[in-house]
Amino acid sequence: MMHIITDSLAFILPLLIMAIGGIFSEKSGVTNLALEGLQGFGAFAGAVAAALCTAHLAPGSAAPFYIALLAAVIGGAVFSLLHALLCIRFRADQVVSGVVINLFSLALTTCLAKSFNRIFSHTAQNRISLDIAPQLPGGFYTFELIIIALAGLCWFILYRTRFGLRLRACGDNPNAVDAAGLSVERIRYTAVIISGGLSGLAGICFAYSVTGCFSSAVYMGYGYLSIAALIFGNWTILPTLKACLLFGLAKYLGYELVKHLNMPSSYSDLVMILPYAVTLILLIFYSGSTRAPRALGEAFDKGKR
Repeated sequence: MMHIITDSLAFILPLLIMAIGGIFSEKSGVTNLALEGLQGFGAFAGAVAAALCTAHLAPGSAAPFYIALLAAVIGGAVFSLLHALLCIRFRADQVVSGVVINLFSLALTTCLAKSFNRIFSHTAQNRISLDIAPQLPGGFYTFELIIIALAGLCWFILYRTRFGLRLRACGDNPNAVDAAGLSVERIRYTAVIISGGLSGLAGICFAYSVTGCFSSAVYMGYGYLSIAALIFGNWTILPTLKACLLFGLAKYLGYELVKHLNMPSSYSDLVMILPYAVTLILLIFYSGSTRAPRALGEAFDKGKR
C-alpha cells in the first residue's frame, strides 16, 4: 500500500505544479495549451544540465539533480516567452499558438537530444540518461517536498498578494486593470513565464521518476492532463489538487490491478488510458459547471478600451 502512495505522488505532484502554472497563465487571460511543450523543453534543459554536471562531479553527488531542477525551470520559462510573444505581442490565436508550440517542442527536443548524444556519447539516441533522484525515508522523492512547498507559495501569491489580485483581474476585467494605470501585458507576460517555469519543473520530475531518463515519450499527454485538471478544478488550486489525485490514483491503481490479476504485461499499456478515460467521464458530468475567467483567450487591445 505504501508504494502505491509514493508512486502516485511522484506522478500527482508534478502534474499539480504544472496545472498550477496553467492556472497562473489562464487566470491572467492567456489560454495555455502549450504546457505539454513547455514541460518537454524544460525537461530537456534539465537533463542536459544534469548530464554535463555528472561528467565533472563525483559519482553519487546530488548536485546534478538540483542543477537539473533549476535548469528545467529556466528552460521552461525561457521557452514560454515564445507563447507569450505570439499571444500578447502579436495577438495570435492562443489555442493555435499552444498546439504549434507543443509540436515544435517535440520536434526540437528530439533533434537536440540526438545532437547532444552524438557529440558527448557518440550515439544516435534521442534520450538522455539520468541518475536516480534523491529519496527520503519511506521512498518519497526530494522533489515532492519541493513541489509541495512551491504549491503552497503559489497559492499564497495568487490569493493573498496584490500581484495575485492584479493577475486575476487581468483574466476577468483587463480594462479595469489598465484604467488603474497598470500594464496588462506585463502582468500577462509574467504569468506565462511562471507557467513555463513550473511546467519545466514538472517535466524534469517526470523524467527522473517515470523512466530515469529524458525522452519525448516521458511526458507525452501529461500537459493536456494537467489542463483537464485545472479546468475541472475551476481554475483554483485546491480543487485542481483533487482532480490530480483522482488522475494519479486511476493510473496507479490500474497498474496494481494488472499485477494482482497476473495479466500479461501488454495490458499495462492499456492502463495508460485510465486517467484519460476518467477525464472523459468527468467531462460528461461537470463540463457545464466550470467557470473560466471572463477574458480568457481574448487579446487585450488598449486602444479599444
